[in-house]
Amino acid sequence: MTIRPELIDKLRTKRTQLTENVSPEKLEELHAKGLLSARERLGTLFVEGTFQELGLHASHSATNFGMAAKTLPADGVVCGTGYVGEMQVAAFSQDFSVVAGTLGKMQARKINRTMRHALKNGVPVVAFKDSGGARIQEGVDALSGYGDVFYSNVLLSGVVPQIAVICGPCAGGAAYSPALMDFVIMTRENAHMFLTGPQVIKAVTGRATTMAEVGGAEMHATISGNAHFIANDDQDAIGVVKQLLSYLPSNNTEDPPHDLTVPIEEMEDPGINDCIPDSPSEPLDMYAIIRRLVDNGELLEVHAGFARNIIVGFARINGVVIGLVANQPMVMAGALDLNAADKVARFVRTCNVFNVPVVTLVDVPGFLPGVEQERGGIIRHGAKMLFAYGSCTTPKITVILRKAYGGSYLAMCSQEMGADMAGNGRGHGLRLANGRDRGHGRRSGSQDSLSQGNRGGGRSIGKGRRNGTGIPRKVCLAIRIGEQLLHYRRDRAAGYPLDGFPGAAQSARQA
Repeated sequence: MTIRPELIDKLRTKRTQLTENVSPEKLEELHAKGLLSARERLGTLFVEGTFQELGLHASHSATNFGMAAKTLPADGVVCGTGYVGEMQVAAFSQDFSVVAGTLGKMQARKINRTMRHALKNGVPVVAFKDSGGARIQEGVDALSGYGDVFYSNVLLSGVVPQIAVICGPCAGGAAYSPALMDFVIMTRENAHMFLTGPQVIKAVTGRATTMAEVGGAEMHATISGNAHFIANDDQDAIGVVKQLLSYLPSNNTEDPPHDLTVPIEEMEDPGINDCIPDSPSEPLDMYAIIRRLVDNGELLEVHAGFARNIIVGFARINGVVIGLVANQPMVMAGALDLNAADKVARFVRTCNVFNVPVVTLVDVPGFLPGVEQERGGIIRHGAKMLFAYGSCTTPKITVILRKAYGGSYLAMCSQEMGADMAGNGRGHGLRLANGRDRGHGRRSGSQDSLSQGNRGGGRSIGKGRRNGTGIPRKVCLAIRIGEQLLHYRRDRAAGYPLDGFPGAAQSARQA
């Protein structure tokens, strides 16, 4: 039995109509705004020739409001799988050129199929959001579709990495899906994300606002904290996606992509001590320390514009992928506040589920005092940090660079909160309070140093050359991370997947 040539030609013609639905003039208009078409985004993300589309011929079933006569190419979303480097990735890209990329029953079904495919095969998901919201012509079916997508987001959470790229509008219920994903990237000029837009706000409250004020990228990256990264345009956003994937495993059963071929350099870095001011009252620029500590000085900072008094991000130390958490004394003296606590808690829990070791650099005077902080729930938000670090089962290394006062010492992954290795320099660091112990009025002395008092089993990591400042050598951290990672792998192989570090695994066996 043979297939008639005219049927094959008909199929090819239909495929061309579906895949080339954007005119050259429209493409030029998009490119002038820094936008790519839905298919161009996936073509740029994936290695050429690896994209396998899912549901190209899917079509809507709506009949009301004249929908029966309308043909919607791919129902407004392009879905499929491909390779980013050597990693297989599932992705979908909403097509704003097709009824404004609105979500209907069939589009939701395609997105869910793509996400369930990722869950079944253990591969990351990348979502390009560019939609006008629900397809109101389909009524409650569109609303139901959003619920299905949200449920898939929850099922995938903590199992495979989920990355959302907001390329255009993401309004109403559509905004909840990115919030349920691990990382959100927004383009600077074209992306907007909100539940209620300026027109609705003005109609209800009488206040005039703008799109940028309500849901712009700058607002979400610096004030609300909903956006983890800002990109200049679609091309730049895809570059950020590739960077992120270079630090993450395909799923929660695999290790991150460590480069274990990198030789360990057993060398001191005397210049790192010059980054520490002579006076303890002078602020320390933590970025200067980080640049000397990590490979090639490269840090992929997450939430760079939000809660700038704390730094979180991904890096490598001698090829080992790490999640880095560090106070930034240049901003608010590095004190912990509501937003900083949320920022750290979310990042550490992400590192935990994707098996990324956590290195914490501490120089913290305490939690930020104030009526606003107390009323805002600093106790509740600070508890998130404690829970995140306490429940984290990946290797955890903590270094107190200068000071750690009061409860902030515990919150920054102290030995008591499960750090596998925690240390500081002699004569520096740990006090119950800044200057005086609370409730006693006794002046704190150097005996409170972890290195001298050995509280909680802590020990000094390396010894600085000036004023006794204990600054870790790069090789010390790298070797310790490697040792802890080795123990972690052995424990997982021995059947203790939730108790990664040696102490916890031993406790589990004893219990």
